[in-house]
Amino acid sequence: MAARPYWKGHIRLALVSIPVEIFSATKSGASIAFNQIHEPSGKRIKYEKVVPGIGPVDVDDIVKGFEYAKGEYVLLDEKDIEGVKLESKKTLELTQFVDSHDIDPIYFEKPYYVVPADDLAEEAFIVLREALRRSRKIGLGQLAMRGREHVVSIKACGRGIVMETLRYADEVTKASSYFRDIGDATPDDELLELATSLIDKKTGKFDASDFHDRYVDALRELIERKKQGKTLNIDSDAGSGADPRGGNVIDLMAALKKSLGSGAAKSAKAPPAKAKAAPSKAPSKTASKAPSKAAPKPPARKRA
Repeated sequence: MAARPYWKGHIRLALVSIPVEIFSATKSGASIAFNQIHEPSGKRIKYEKVVPGIGPVDVDDIVKGFEYAKGEYVLLDEKDIEGVKLESKKTLELTQFVDSHDIDPIYFEKPYYVVPADDLAEEAFIVLREALRRSRKIGLGQLAMRGREHVVSIKACGRGIVMETLRYADEVTKASSYFRDIGDATPDDELLELATSLIDKKTGKFDASDFHDRYVDALRELIERKKQGKTLNIDSDAGSGADPRGGNVIDLMAALKKSLGSGAAKSAKAPPAKAKAAPSKAPSKTASKAPSKAAPKPPARKRA
């Protein structure tokens, strides 16, 4: 079954109006859903919509209400809400263009795919897409979807366009309220070199398929074992899940050198063909060189 558009309307750039359809670019990942169960009877807990003093009510009798004073509500039905007139409900007008790096990533919220609504719209759609690509800009505008108006950005993506909803300024907590107590000391040069070498060793191309939800896997295994009536050795399970690297790192210099050393050991176990293709880097020499003086103690505030 073909996916249904999340939104239909027009992208407008000055006097040019392009009919488009927007589809959600993401979906819910694998997850484990739990129900609440009444343990003595083994039956599922259900919830009813009730009114105090009246009891259960029919869903058709429920409307939306806004509390403007204690116990005082303005009632709105779906027709009232649908009647709110906003041009952005049907038209995304591009009002500004910016460099992508001008927007802090924390403002980006959710991506959508944008495609031309029909063959007649394709030519103008392609012109807009290529203009965005050539200028290396992203377009900004506002769009009303599902009961609220969003700030959105659009940018070229392959043969199509990706739209992303953005958070409003008042939806983002300022980082300074969390970061202000972090010291501004300059890190030791050798520590910084070791950390940089470790990052270089672990640098590679991002592939989303390399990652999966290990927590969901563990829950599925637990559920399967419970289904089969197997008892669980809690002590051994808890021990196997512990992080063997421990908690706070006391000697940062030694920990970084050890990390680089373990990376070199893994490289040594790799097949000869791969070892030739990816020879060990200079940083491993840094890791094996003993410091000329005792490792400096990190400042009290600094944590690994």
